[in-house]
Amino acid sequence: MKNYLLSAILAAGISATGLAQGLQRDVQYWRPYDQRGINVFETGKADTVAFEGMKVRIGGHFTQQWQNLSHENTASPVLNAQNVNLNQLIEIGAGTNLATANLNIDVELADGLRLNLTTYLSSRHHPETWVKGGYLQVDKLGFLNLGNTDWFDKYLTVRVGHMEINYGDAHFRRSDNGNAMYNPFVGNYIMDAFTTEVGGEVFFQSNGWLAMVAVTGGEIQGGITSPDNRKPNFIGKFGYDKNLSDDLRVRLTGSVYTTSSSQRNTLWGGDRAGSRYYLVMENTLATTAANFTSGRFNPNQTNNITAFVFNPFIKFHGLEFFGNFERSTGKARNETVDRTWNQTGADLVYRFGTHEKFYMAGRYNKVNGPLAGSGLEVSLDRIQIGGGWFVTKNVLAKLEYVRQNYNDFAAADRFNGGKFNGLMIEGVIGF
Repeated sequence: MKNYLLSAILAAGISATGLAQGLQRDVQYWRPYDQRGINVFETGKADTVAFEGMKVRIGGHFTQQWQNLSHENTASPVLNAQNVNLNQLIEIGAGTNLATANLNIDVELADGLRLNLTTYLSSRHHPETWVKGGYLQVDKLGFLNLGNTDWFDKYLTVRVGHMEINYGDAHFRRSDNGNAMYNPFVGNYIMDAFTTEVGGEVFFQSNGWLAMVAVTGGEIQGGITSPDNRKPNFIGKFGYDKNLSDDLRVRLTGSVYTTSSSQRNTLWGGDRAGSRYYLVMENTLATTAANFTSGRFNPNQTNNITAFVFNPFIKFHGLEFFGNFERSTGKARNETVDRTWNQTGADLVYRFGTHEKFYMAGRYNKVNGPLAGSGLEVSLDRIQIGGGWFVTKNVLAKLEYVRQNYNDFAAADRFNGGKFNGLMIEGVIGF
């Protein structure tokens, strides 16, 4: 595989010297994959890397957890045809989870023109290698020889491809399979707004102000069948992000995600890699690969959906606050009435030491809304407390205590009286 990749790169006209240089250097308009990428949201317009011809940068992320969680419920027995109680939880204990890995390839094709491709080498849901997605990012138009393009080069960024959508700011801080470098915690939010879709976005930024509009196919893979069920998806973002002093940064954004119809929308189910809390609240028939969203909740709004989120971020010296205040309304195709789910998330992180190499962190997360089918109002709440140590800018060690409760589920529901808690240790490498 390595020889094939090298041959393909050389066949594309990239010299071995250029490849070696590219492996060791940053690229234009890019988010670093190590500690320097912490609290970077959209890539900025600062032209800090000189274009020296086509370059390829190959990076990666590797993550491993040690898990010691316990779970319980009070659900009534529900037997299947084989007389197996579907509400009996699988026995879990201390042990290591599958190591996950990402391969990151970034190519400078021209001045201000970058290609990104991210591949999951190993994930909880898919132990085999598969592509997450990729996109083409344009920050300058000089390669088109259109004359003076300062109006674009200074303020605009365009992305097109099958890519991670830019809805909200939490997706910039979440763990993405092998990439857990940006997340101060081990797990993501209970309702995890993340998916990849085919489309394009235009992003504007000037003097702290930012705005984005995007149009996508509204589905994780797209398709051409059932055309009456497939409508375009629209995404918007508006906000302000600026360092008000050397010690104070303030960011506030609001985002919207909406589609009137979809064959299978996956805003709340687009992470095909899997969650960090393996097999919590799963029954005895579960496997880590098939039941890969343990600990999360999907409101199943897979047909029409409109979601809004507000994300404040404040950093003062080493103290950081990030908030996630969200409302999602929609329904599945077999429903006639929209359902609304709410999510609240609040992260508090304190970074200290030389180059902020240590941190302590706490998170509160709650979701609530009516279940599909029954309409029963339920809620889930979670606390995460932990910390981390950047051994180097490329190596991160995390420790976390997590506790999650499932409230007001029906007696015959597996989540009735459900709860899990315990310790997680995670090691991350990113370069």
